[in-house]
Amino acid sequence: MATSLFIGGARSGKSSYAERQALALLQQRLDEGCAARLHYVATAIAFDQEMQQRIEQHQRRRGPEWCQHESPVMLAQTLAQFQQQDIVLVDCLTLWLNNVIYNDGETATKTQIEQHVQALVTALRDSPATILCVSNEVGLGIIPMGEISRLYVDHAGWMNQAIAALAEQVTFMAAGLPMQLKGA
Repeated sequence: MATSLFIGGARSGKSSYAERQALALLQQRLDEGCAARLHYVATAIAFDQEMQQRIEQHQRRRGPEWCQHESPVMLAQTLAQFQQQDIVLVDCLTLWLNNVIYNDGETATKTQIEQHVQALVTALRDSPATILCVSNEVGLGIIPMGEISRLYVDHAGWMNQAIAALAEQVTFMAAGLPMQLKGA
């Protein structure tokens, strides 16, 4: 198991940087004569035309070497299918968390959210694959209005902390520049 976390604000460059890191890892493994497969696990749901355009932009940026997987809610189950030779990029965890909360709607409870996040953390910890996770840092702004928004921000922060704790490498992105918080 090897997990990396790429975290930053919206449009900080975290997704494209994580993609470059995954491609470099793939090339390194191939150069060493090791078997390797590259996977992209997308969590976004196209709720409107603008989001569909964002998804398409991300898809165009990737080449044919990526195997595409859609996992808007069942992320832990998706991660369980990967093997040691797999390099998996998950983009992004905060969209996934949004989907989890959205599915439960106004009845979402702390316990339900914590169970989903714990299942994700367990899947990351137990996976033999190399997994690169992209997530938004949502705790740098003001406290949001509304109970459900605060529930989301709280759990996004706790989720990011839990994944950063188990990750071998954590990179914070700002203005397209990577800053190593943990690891090499």
